[in-house]
Amino acid sequence: MSEQISVVAGRSYSGFSTVTECGLAGMVTLRGDLSSPEIAAAVLAATGCAVPGQRRRVVAGDWSASWMSPDELLLTGPYEAAPGVVDRLTVALAGQHALAVDVSDARASFRVAGPKAAQVLMKLAPVDFAALEGDELRRTRLGQIAAALWQSGPEEYSLVCFRSVASYAFGVLENAARPGSELFAG
Repeated sequence: MSEQISVVAGRSYSGFSTVTECGLAGMVTLRGDLSSPEIAAAVLAATGCAVPGQRRRVVAGDWSASWMSPDELLLTGPYEAAPGVVDRLTVALAGQHALAVDVSDARASFRVAGPKAAQVLMKLAPVDFAALEGDELRRTRLGQIAAALWQSGPEEYSLVCFRSVASYAFGVLENAARPGSELFAG
């Protein structure tokens, strides 16, 4: 069996903000009726997370549940635990119209941190970062690619994109974080 590696091997860049590829993360896509009590119970049992509301994230311990669409959640946690979460969800939701899939190796994640982290992302994504709430997730464009992003800490944002475009994502984030490319003085 081949060794799993992150797509851009943990690269980082420090400019007026720091851009970091986060490495391997467990990611499970769950499709189904998110208002179903069976799905709510299965997600809670498998991850400790409640089903989030529209465009929201819920965090419990090592796991988060993110609303991706009216019938889709992205469950994120430890890489090695993702297959077990898929198994638990599959058993718990047997007979339900639902599907759980381990997409860990199909996604890449990044972090942008620093006092001007929002400025880096403002250049690339049509999001009002001043209005972005702490538990809010936005699916948007990052330059020319699809991404989901959220505020993961004070002066810090995390984002997820498809692995196939991760090099592009790192490149545009790095370019946007270069000194001299600030949007606002100060």
